[in-house]
Parts: sequence; C-alpha cells; structure tokens
Amino acid sequence: MDIGVRKIATFVEETIIEGGKAAPRPITMTVVAAVVKNPWAGQGFVENLRPEIMRIARPLGLEMTRRLIAVLPRERVEAYGKAAIVGVNGEIEHASALIHTLRFGNTFREAVSGTAFLSFTNTRTAPGALISLPMIHKSETGKRSHFITATFQIADAPGPDEIVVAIGASDGGRAHPRIADRFEDMKEMEAELTAPELVSI
Repeated sequence: MDIGVRKIATFVEETIIEGGKAAPRPITMTVVAAVVKNPWAGQGFVENLRPEIMRIARPLGLEMTRRLIAVLPRERVEAYGKAAIVGVNGEIEHASALIHTLRFGNTFREAVSGTAFLSFTNTRTAPGALISLPMIHKSETGKRSHFITATFQIADAPGPDEIVVAIGASDGGRAHPRIADRFEDMKEMEAELTAPELVSI
C-alpha cells in the first residue's frame, strides 16, 4: 500500500557516562521516524480526517514498529513514546490524527507488552528543527526514573506538505535517577496532611 512515505530514519543513542559517572549499564534509546506526505495538504479545511487515518495509521505503525524492534528487541524495551510534527502548510490536527488512534499506537504498545499510554508531542515546525520525543515507563506511569526524552532532527523534514511521525523506546531510564517516584510523593503528602501539627482545631 502506498501511504506516501518519502524516507524513514532510525536514530540510536547509547549513554555510557552521565554527570561524569559511568552508568550502571549502557542505556540505549532508539527512534524510528517516517517522513510522510500530508494527505490533507492543499485541500483547505478538511472536516472528516477519518478516511486517511484509516488508510495510513495501521500500516505505518506496523512498519515503524517492525523497524524499531529490529534495533531494540521488544524484551528490552522499558520506556516508550511517540511524536508527530507537521510542516508549515499543515494543521497540528493533521499530525495528531496519525498518532492519536489506537490503530497506530496499539501496534507499538502490544509489540513491546506495554500497558501505559504512549507519551507524545504533536507540533508544527520547519525542516531541520530539533524534535523532542518524550517517554514514560511502558507499564508504571509513576516511575519517574523513566521520564526521559529522545531528541533528533532530519535535515530536510518535515517539508511544508509533510508530516514526521516517530516512535521511540529505551531499554532503561535515566542513568542515575535520584528523585522519588510519583507514588512515593503521594504517600508523603498524605502523611504531611494528617500530621498533628497540620490538623486544624
């Protein structure tokens, strides 16, 4: 099926030292980004985006997922996320349309046995801009060690009538996490609210 892919780029980053200290183990982040023709470009305001979502989202998700797990095996994935960036002639809604559908996201989530939502960015920019792809732990949403971001750029994308669609994964969190998880904060705050010195009389 021709879904308008111009190029696919894969980025791999391995963190060995962070903050001047060796990581307990190297941490690998991988991003697969597809540059696709914006199917709504040049049509003015399109009310119903669904036909093109149905045509593009699932095959795009399948191919990108296949490529990502070929680089970072599914059993190693701990954190994940996604991003979509539309060119200057498009709406941010066009970028959102291709990634905010279960036909795209579930392909990736199920392949790596994830249960959490895929954190995301959707924005508009010019070719060559630095793109951020946020990630969270694939099943423990409060695990702050895995609040991480991959960054990448494609020199000639997105063109004005293109969309960059990306998925990312990591086999670990930050190299030296030193802040509490969200759920620990919640317990501490609950204890603080019930401490005798804070109780109103």
